Amino acid sequence: MRIGLCVPTLNAGAAWREWLKRAVRSLPANSRRLVVDSQSDDDTVAFAREAGFETIEIRRADFNHGGTRQLAVEHLSDCEIVVFLTQDALLVSQDSVRNLLTKFDNNGVGAAFGRQIPHASARPIGAHARVFNYPECSDVRELSDTLRLGIKTAFLSNSFAAYRVRALTAVGGFPCDVILGEDTVVAARMLTAGWKIAYSADATVQHSHDYTYLQEFCRYFDIGVFHSQEKWLLENFGKPHGEGRRFVISEIRYLMRHAPWLIPSAAVRTGLKYAGYRLGLAHERLPHQWHRRLSMHKGYWDRRRRM
Repeated sequence: MRIGLCVPTLNAGAAWREWLKRAVRSLPANSRRLVVDSQSDDDTVAFAREAGFETIEIRRADFNHGGTRQLAVEHLSDCEIVVFLTQDALLVSQDSVRNLLTKFDNNGVGAAFGRQIPHASARPIGAHARVFNYPECSDVRELSDTLRLGIKTAFLSNSFAAYRVRALTAVGGFPCDVILGEDTVVAARMLTAGWKIAYSADATVQHSHDYTYLQEFCRYFDIGVFHSQEKWLLENFGKPHGEGRRFVISEIRYLMRHAPWLIPSAAVRTGLKYAGYRLGLAHERLPHQWHRRLSMHKGYWDRRRRM
């Protein structure tokens, strides 16, 4: 079984050489390794080539979360499994990729994703998001779990995920023009088509974000846009409100143990997330010039304007 690995990059930064070293050590010997770079200004591409990675260079304006990944899958067309990592997700151990790939021993698994733990420097609010979304126990989800898990059934993160190419192709590949959530669309399509989604708690990367208040608002605006454009997800898997309540309760309990002084900050963030999400759901009623201003992924709106 041939494995391909892809990482989309843009100015990968100081940790990039360490990222490359860990990725190379973690992959089977005959694997293909690919970087799709969006006009980096630094040595991202040079270091990748030095480490033995194939490279594709695209215009920064042409990057799209789904379309760029679909480009990679088509480039790695001789691979049976394609693993995706982001440049800020650092493999924790040499076994992380291997442990993720074992999930495909189950022939019914179409995609699998690994556990994310916070960076050592992560602040408590950012750390909790990883604790909440990535538990210590592995599981395998199928469509019938929607009754129990709702929209969480289709949860999957491309920061560290792998896809059976046959299953991915069968559901139409990655959507080629989404603001975010390409991984969720694929997971939901696979579940609907009878495939399973696996979570591997022993396949681990360090990956977390400490968003500012504005970034929280903008990210949730984009999630609202995504849900407004992919209404079938909410119709088939349920609305995210129940999961949001569970997150808030979990966050308060976590902060009470680890950083109670941050509870007011978390409350403000919750309000901003809700406001951003509601505005994103209603974005078509907003003046077009506001879309880009309110969004974290501004390039998405630039591409739409050019179309």
